[in-house]
Formats: sequence, structure tokens, C-alpha cells
Amino acid sequence: MNPTGSHSALGVPYSPATLNAPAAVKPAELSGLGISYVRVIWVDLTCIVRCRVLPLQFFLKTMESSRPGLALARAVLGMVELQLVDGVPPAGEWFYVIDPSTLRLCPYDEGMATVMGYFQHKAPISVNGSLSLQVDLCPRTILERVVESAKRNASVEFLVGFEIEFILLKSTDPIGGLSQHVYSGCSGLMTGSPESRILRDICDSLIKGGIEVNMYHPEAASGQYEIVTGPLPPLQASDALIYARETITNVAYKHNYRATFAPRISPHGPGSGAHTHISIHSTNGQRRPDDRLASFEESFLAGLLKRAKAIPAISMPLPISYARMQDGIHAGGTYVCWGTDNREVPIRLTNLTSPLSRNFEVRFVDGTANPYLALAMILGAGARGVAESEEPAMKDLSDVAAAEMTPEQRAALGITEQFPLTWEAAREELLKDSFAESVLGKAVVDRFLAVHALLAKSLESEGDEGKKATKLVKYF
Repeated sequence: MNPTGSHSALGVPYSPATLNAPAAVKPAELSGLGISYVRVIWVDLTCIVRCRVLPLQFFLKTMESSRPGLALARAVLGMVELQLVDGVPPAGEWFYVIDPSTLRLCPYDEGMATVMGYFQHKAPISVNGSLSLQVDLCPRTILERVVESAKRNASVEFLVGFEIEFILLKSTDPIGGLSQHVYSGCSGLMTGSPESRILRDICDSLIKGGIEVNMYHPEAASGQYEIVTGPLPPLQASDALIYARETITNVAYKHNYRATFAPRISPHGPGSGAHTHISIHSTNGQRRPDDRLASFEESFLAGLLKRAKAIPAISMPLPISYARMQDGIHAGGTYVCWGTDNREVPIRLTNLTSPLSRNFEVRFVDGTANPYLALAMILGAGARGVAESEEPAMKDLSDVAAAEMTPEQRAALGITEQFPLTWEAAREELLKDSFAESVLGKAVVDRFLAVHALLAKSLESEGDEGKKATKLVKYF
């Protein structure tokens, strides 16, 4: 290796044109692969993964129909436990149309496969003078629409990868982590230990299921680990994230442990995030230079920074989320800013001098967020910046945390705002800014706030902090 070689060789190069994602399993192949059941899953607005399990014979009959899918109660996108939010009637159905491109095997569960879909109306309805089947509350449809809009209006497309942080618990009441280790310490993966076997089984299942695993390692909290997956287009990346989380929780359960993605389960230990890596690619031939950001990358950053305060209500949707996003604990901090290779900023630029692997890490996302809606907000903000040729008003904060600076020092870099510091403040910011409605639609914003208010109330109903944590990990 030549240490004086080109800086552009840093990292693994990815681009939408060269990405070689595995092809989906075809329904006709399932029987020959030993599959007996197919789990049809969807993700509700509170990021609860729900399902119907179909025997293979009935699934194949369903797929032979002209519009394969299942009827689901409309209440599934407006309920917490068994309680419906105001305005959601118990009557009425949507049609959940199966997306065969999402069909994957579940190696951790012999004979099982999984597939996702889109919420649609059973029959077309009139929308602005045109007939449509789309349901405005469907998270996958919303993200797909944002991605298409970015291509059409801003001439950019994206690749997205995730750092999946989770904690393996040996008990949930009281909360107890599986292992004691230091950050990235080999003692957290001792040969033959339960945690080492679990991590290996998880990653083996992910790889067999067609997910690119970049690496895994022990994190800082008791029983905490991280798995990093490779980049995919936004919708496919979000699908893969849900598949990965389902794999993690199921493999942990097979080993008699519980995996949780909750943002913080102890005031004395680090939290878990869902750090989101995004690379921006021009669709009209603009190149990314080696020594600086391209103009469309700068505009994406500017758009994201400009609208950042409206995003946490979606990307960190519960009160406990704000116990993780604090200054001085390597979670990204509370000031709206960005920096190169700085983990104490909410938007970190990585591999600046390597255009083929350069990406932004968005750190104000956690595992309680519906990834489709969170990513729609993030990409929608950045794409708006590109479409309007916005320029960053803040300078690169690469060597210090904003919280350690004086107000004058921050102002000199253009750092003048903090993220909302509480759940209530985040919800107020969301409603103050019309941006959220322009991306998600008013119906989604209203329903999202309503179901999370109900969920937050349920989680806070336990007076004891330990009981609250126990209830939290029941959901996440």
C-alpha cells in the first residue's frame, strides 16, 4: 500500500449506476427453497411492525390475482395498542397491495419468507380531478414520492445506509444488559459467548437474506452493539432496515434474549440511535470534485440545515428520544450545525476527499422513528435546497463541539440555533413550519402527532422509571 497515494481511494465506492443489489426471490421459487409460510408485513406510523402470515399455497393463489394483496382495517394506521385516536373510525378497509420486489427469505426462521407492500384504496377515488388508488397515509408511498420528486425537480438521487444500534437484554423487568464491555472492546465478543453467537447468527441471516453487512462491533452501553449495512436507494434501504431489525429481534429471541432499539433505557448509559448515511448523486452528469463538495451536495446540506428543526418530531418522535440527543455524550449535540468527521455535530460529513464514498451522516434519528417518514423529511429538506440552489449559511465545524464554544464563537461560524430540546418543543416546531405538510401531507402530520401523543401517554403511564423502560422495550 502506498500511503502517499490518492486520497480519493478512501472508503468503498458506491453509486446508483453501479450498485449491484441481489434480485428479489420470485414467488414461484419459494416452494423449491423450502418455504411454507410468507409473512406479509407493514410498518405503522409509530414504527410497530405488524403482519399477516399466509401459508404458501394461499400466498401463491393471491399472487396469481390481477391485484395481489390483502384487505386491512383502516384502523391499523391509527391505533396504539387497541385504542384508536380521535377521528379514526373502526369501520372501513384499505387494500394492502403486495410488492413482490420486497420478497426475502427469513433464514433465522426455517420455512418462512417475508414481503411488504403499499396501502391503497380498494377502488379508485377522485383526487384533484383525477382517479387514484394511493392512500395518503402510506409511508412507503410517501418516501417513493419524495425520491421521484428529487429526481424530477432537483436532478439528484440518493443512496442510504444505516448504522443499526441495539442493546441485547438478559432481562426486561428489571432492565439488564447481556454483557459488560467497553466501546469496540473485544471483550464484548468473546469466543463462545452468547453475544458473539447472537451477532454471528444475525449477520449470517442478513447476508443469506440478501443484505450487505459492512461490519459489526460492540458499542458503549452494557449489551449494546451496532451493525452497519451497505447503501441502497432510499425505499429499498428503509425496507432493508426493517428486515434487519426483524432479523435482530428474532435471532436474539431464539437465544432467549431481547433486542431493543429504544433510544435510551437508562439515564446512566449511552443511548441507541439510527444514524443515517446519505450520498447525493447528480442525474444530469455533474461530477463530485475530490477536494470539496459539489454544488448540489452543498445545496443539499443547506436545505437540510435550513429545515432541520422541523425534522426531530418525525425522526425522534417520543419524549425519551430527547434523553439521547444531548451535548457531550457523542450523540450529535443539540446545535444545528455540521462538521467534517465530527461526531459531536448532528450532520457529519465523512470522506470529504473521496467523492465515490463521500456521504452525510444524519445523527438525529432513532429506532422509534418510522424510517420511511423520517427519511422522507430528511431527503425532502435536502432536495428542496438543491432545487432552490441554496447555499450553506454555516461553516464547517470539524474540530470541536458547538456546546464547548462561546456564543460569539458559534455566531462567527453561523451557528445560531438549537434543535428543540424536548418532545413538546419538537412538535411545536413541526407545526410552525409548513415544510412538513408539503412533504408528508396534512393528513399524515395530524395522524402522526395523534398516534404519538397516545403512545407517549401510554409509555408515561408507568410512574416508576424502571417500569417505563420495561414498557418501552416491549414496543421497541
